[in-house]
Amino acid sequence: MTDFHAIDALLADAREPVALPPVEQRRALRQALNLSRVQVAQALGVSPSTLGGWEAGREPSGDLREKYAYFLQAAEAKLRTQAEEVRPRAAEDEPRTQPPGEHPTARPAPSAPAPAPASPSVSAGSGSAAAPCAADSTAGDDTVLPAPRPCVLCGAPATHHIEGYPQHLDPAECVPAGPRSPAGQGTTGAGPAPTAAGPEPIPVGQQPVAPQSAATVPAPAVSQPGRSRPAPAQRPVRRRASQTHGHLSDLIHQAVHDALAAHGGDTAAATAGLQRRAIPDAMALLDVCRIGARYDIVGHPPLPGILRKKSAHGADEVWEARPNWTRPEAPLGTGEVTALDINGAYLSALKTHLPLGALEHSTGDAHSRRRAGIHLITPPDWDHHSYLPNPLGNRDEPGPVWVTEPVLRLLQRLATAPYGPMCDPPVIHESWTSGATEQLFEKFRQVLRDARDKAITDDDEVTLEYVKSMYSKFVSTMGESNFNREICRPDWMHIIRSQAFVNLWLKAHKAHTAGLHVIRVMGTDELHLVGDWRHVFTEGRGVTEVKVKDTYTLPARER
Repeated sequence: MTDFHAIDALLADAREPVALPPVEQRRALRQALNLSRVQVAQALGVSPSTLGGWEAGREPSGDLREKYAYFLQAAEAKLRTQAEEVRPRAAEDEPRTQPPGEHPTARPAPSAPAPAPASPSVSAGSGSAAAPCAADSTAGDDTVLPAPRPCVLCGAPATHHIEGYPQHLDPAECVPAGPRSPAGQGTTGAGPAPTAAGPEPIPVGQQPVAPQSAATVPAPAVSQPGRSRPAPAQRPVRRRASQTHGHLSDLIHQAVHDALAAHGGDTAAATAGLQRRAIPDAMALLDVCRIGARYDIVGHPPLPGILRKKSAHGADEVWEARPNWTRPEAPLGTGEVTALDINGAYLSALKTHLPLGALEHSTGDAHSRRRAGIHLITPPDWDHHSYLPNPLGNRDEPGPVWVTEPVLRLLQRLATAPYGPMCDPPVIHESWTSGATEQLFEKFRQVLRDARDKAITDDDEVTLEYVKSMYSKFVSTMGESNFNREICRPDWMHIIRSQAFVNLWLKAHKAHTAGLHVIRVMGTDELHLVGDWRHVFTEGRGVTEVKVKDTYTLPARER
């Protein structure tokens, strides 16, 4: 009976999720109050990227949904109050040319354009960002404003008041407003203009002010059936100035400084605190690094079934090719083995070909170098196991296997003349790919690399451990992880990790080609060699260098 009571109590507490405004209104409400994503995200306790996802159509849940709904409802109420306060003041200032007793908004102002007839193609329910501007002029509380006010969607002067907000009746009139004045007001209109569209990130430790500049370019003429109007001569384009790597690295150092101050100079406590916040701080730093970028990395595109975990703690069908290889037979003679540690393996692997959009399915033995993703292949035979590991890692199962882009490219590379060839080309059966780039995380990678190098130079172990946690946890949680809900790209996670394995394999091949004996290859960063490895690799703690992890002696082997 106790179980039934528990179920009854659970059902009694269950409630419908609070309703949110349509997607096209969420961003408009924030911008109409001249609030940035950074400001709103801090108030809600989330990152600017998360807020951007909500404004793009993702749905929050739980307490965050209630907080976000409260903000949007309060923003709507505040805008209505502001509009009601403006009407009486504008009416008092307007010359009284109408007969006594006539309402000042009963007829259009002389300069107000006539409302365009509603068209089914631009109805308010179309779901587009400009849909409210195309609302039927007879719906809601549509009135003519006594004085133009900034449109709630675009910021340009609007002459009509629709459902509590100044808006354009014709979506063609919704054009970006001019550049903002230093005081934060638009160049036209009586109210604050909305901020420029795009990411407004929160950096690590503080809020940087990204300098902005405005450029003008000619705007094409606007043509609509049954209507002609001259296009404006110039159209302002908002651009964000790029930020130097030094400034972004300063954000990391400031976060470390604040942590040390908060823990009274206790380096162990400060390091532990920084490592606990490494994931949100990495996402915040990524937001800053992505200012001005054309592709919004935050999103949850649909995933093919092969990328979905089979159970909560299980794995998907993608094989990452992690090496765990030991030379079957020691080389002749006695030799000292040096275990080398490859520095910043995941950091270096951030430079890899990543698919930008949702993955698209294709079949056939064809591969485009301009695309990246995952591929079902029949791997070639490997006849070099006695001295080099199989690029596919320790895979015992025969037959086709899903591999990542770096593994496929390595196998194709080994099948070319410069490498022997060492194997036959892999046979591709089907693929899930999208257009790719190597530059997606490049600025993020360089900032972390510079901060890491400076921490090593300054013997700053707190910053070094903080930066290591940022990039390692960033990679490991960009799949289906409860610790990072902003990015759900298991394909990226597999590809980056596989790139680290490929980089290690290539170092083993380089050592073998230089005459060294490869004894072990493990994980992403462990390479055991016999021979004078300093002629092949540079010793140090930099990302492109290696350091000694251990040395040991193999038992002598006679001929």
